Amino acid sequence: MYAAVRRYEGVTDPVEAGRRVSEGFVPLMREVPGFVAYYWLVAEGGVMVSTSVFQDRAGAEESISRATDFVRDHLASLLPNPPQITAGEVVASAWQGSEQDQGLTG
Repeated sequence: MYAAVRRYEGVTDPVEAGRRVSEGFVPLMREVPGFVAYYWLVAEGGVMVSTSVFQDRAGAEESISRATDFVRDHLASLLPNPPQITAGEVVASAWQGSEQDQGLTG
């Protein structure tokens, strides 16, 4: 699995940004081949973070491209600063209900 994390600082209206992401961007993520999960969270101090998880690198890269376009077209006034982007292979994961941590490499 691969993930892309985007950190936005200086968010002017987190509630409205969340609404637009939920209604407009999440459906776009679901269309990307290999989609696994998407999370959009509000941190303190005008920071919002998105995490996209895909089965392969191509999906993660496509999510970055779609996010860039969506922010430009629908969120520019709410997310005035370019995001810090980190992407890479998921090498371990765990979730409630899993029998054990999921080592994903090797």
